[in-house]
Amino acid sequence: MNFQLVYKPYGEHVILVEWPAEIREDILTDLLRFKSDLMWLNIENITEVRTAYHSVLVVYSHFETGLKEEIERLKSIYSAKGNKTNLKATLWRIPVCYDASFGIDLEIISKVNKLSVSDIIKMHSDAIYRVYFIGFLPGFLYLGGLNEKLSIGRKATPRLKIEKGAVAIGGHQTGVYPSASPGGWHIIGNSPINFFNMESETPCFASAGDQIKFYPISIKEHQDIKALVDANVYQIESEVIDG
Repeated sequence: MNFQLVYKPYGEHVILVEWPAEIREDILTDLLRFKSDLMWLNIENITEVRTAYHSVLVVYSHFETGLKEEIERLKSIYSAKGNKTNLKATLWRIPVCYDASFGIDLEIISKVNKLSVSDIIKMHSDAIYRVYFIGFLPGFLYLGGLNEKLSIGRKATPRLKIEKGAVAIGGHQTGVYPSASPGGWHIIGNSPINFFNMESETPCFASAGDQIKFYPISIKEHQDIKALVDANVYQIESEVIDG
C-alpha cells in the first residue's frame, strides 16, 4: 500500500516526509520500509534518516542538484519499494513490578477508568507493544498498543521527579522512564533494567519497529534483577521476529 505522502523542506539540506497524522502499525511499517530502502541504497549525500510516529526526516550533507530534484528522487524511491528484504524486529520481555509502592497511580486509574488494580496489571502485561520511536529522553520508548480501557490523560500537574524505571501511561501510550526526570504520565510500576547505557556499544537495546512484552514480578524479584543489572550481568530475554 502506498500512502499519499507530503514532502517539505525542514531546514537547510533536510527534507521531512509525512504520512497521515495517525498512530497506526501499517504507517509505522511503511515508514520503516522507506527508511530501510534509503539505507539499503546507501545514497552518498544522505547522512541520517530519523523516524517518528508518522514521519521520516532525511538529513543531507548537501543537495546534489536542488530541493525539488531530491524530493522527486525520494518519491521515486518510495514508489519503487526496491528493497525486498524482510524487515526484522526483536521481541523484548521486560520485567515490571506493579507493587503499590511503585505503582503510585494505580488507584487513580482504577477509580477513573472503573477497573480493579488487578485488571489494570493484567491488561497492561497481557499486551504486546510496538516501539514507534525513541525520544523525550535517551532510551524512552514510545509504545503503541495500549488497551483502550487503560487510556488516561496526562496529569494536570506533572511531577517534578519520576524515578528511573517508572512504567507509565499517558493518553493512549505506555512507556518507561529510562532515567529520573520530571513527567506527567501516570505511574503504574517499575522495571529494574536499564533502558539506556552510554557505555554500551548499543546504548538503547530497542529500535523502532521492535516489540515489548511486559511481565509482572514481585518486589523480591525486582531487587534480585536490579542486583544483576548493577553487576552488569543481566541479560534481557528476547527473540528475533519478522517485523
